[in-house]
Amino acid sequence: MKALNSLLAATETTIFTVMSALATAHGAINLGQGFPDTDGPEDVIAAAAAALLDQRNQYPPLAGVPELRAAVADANRRFYGLEVDPTREVVVTSGATEAITACLMAVLDPGDEVVLIEPLYDTYLPVVRLLGAVARLVRLSPPDWALPRAELAAAFGPRTKAILLNSPMNPTGKVFSADELGFIAGLLQRHDAYAICDEVYEHLVFDGHRHIPLMTLPGLRERVMRIGSAGKTFSLTGWKVGYVTAAAAIAEIVGKAHQNLTFTTPPNLQRAVAVGLAKQESYFASLSADLAARRDRLAAGLEKLGMRVLATHGSYFLIADVSALGFPGDDVAFCRHITEAAGVAAIPVSAFYASEPPENYVRFAFCKRPEILDAAISRLATHFARQSHAPAALTGAK
Repeated sequence: MKALNSLLAATETTIFTVMSALATAHGAINLGQGFPDTDGPEDVIAAAAAALLDQRNQYPPLAGVPELRAAVADANRRFYGLEVDPTREVVVTSGATEAITACLMAVLDPGDEVVLIEPLYDTYLPVVRLLGAVARLVRLSPPDWALPRAELAAAFGPRTKAILLNSPMNPTGKVFSADELGFIAGLLQRHDAYAICDEVYEHLVFDGHRHIPLMTLPGLRERVMRIGSAGKTFSLTGWKVGYVTAAAAIAEIVGKAHQNLTFTTPPNLQRAVAVGLAKQESYFASLSADLAARRDRLAAGLEKLGMRVLATHGSYFLIADVSALGFPGDDVAFCRHITEAAGVAAIPVSAFYASEPPENYVRFAFCKRPEILDAAISRLATHFARQSHAPAALTGAK
């Protein structure tokens, strides 16, 4: 038989699926995949349940129900001072992953180049390649994840069509500064390029840092596609409701891509998300404050075990340097080991690099209940205490 699609055939099962399955098999606490272990706001869930019973369960409008598009526009104005036309500049998608794909489809032709920043979410690169475009990778490195401006500028050229920017950034927890965003904005204008901005963690920002949408910078309103996620904002990751804000000419093409991917998104969930986006500012502030406390709780526990925890100012995740533990294998082997032997799952940071990754860095999710974080630290402490007294033949030590 003729070969199937070569790119998809060569794409491995996502590391998140692999590690979550391994966690289930070994009864491990899953600090790998980024999903909370409690449901989101009761009023948002109740709104979804009520919406199922009001006889509006057929296909909603392709671009999203009017209530949610209006709520997205209102949120843009309330949080960032952006004036958005809900009827022409908002597209609702079945999750942010679909939104990213639809935005890339909207601007890329085969042979175009797109700038990607490593470490990167594992969907970015395969989609770029499936569209026949060429990725230009720019690498951030631990521990400070500073933007390498000379390398970034060199990645732009005559065929550059877009940059895909993730801030707050998964897995680093980096929140791009106004100065860094200004540098990126200058490159976009100089090279007449677009920006697809994955901003799903926009409300999960800590320590006085502020999320600044690239779209708000001068001259970029017509160049940027801004992606949000109800899953992250309301701790309802299984709902898969995302939304794109873009200039009308771009949004129209994003909508056509969406039409050919999923066409629509469940209307009851859309209407419930509209309720969520209208919540008071106190909800969004308490969300970030609660997550910051959980981050600090997990970080303190990991540091007591001898790991070096890197600063994280946004998202669900922190990164730890595990080299001081003396484990003989790489980060993938380390994550498999602690899942199987200690009962705690994490994600190797090498999974977020297409090029040679940094060594000995592991990502942990802190979006779990405090008692679950404490239990994970207890399991790891027990395991490594036991390992420190084991014969070298059992630990792999040399």
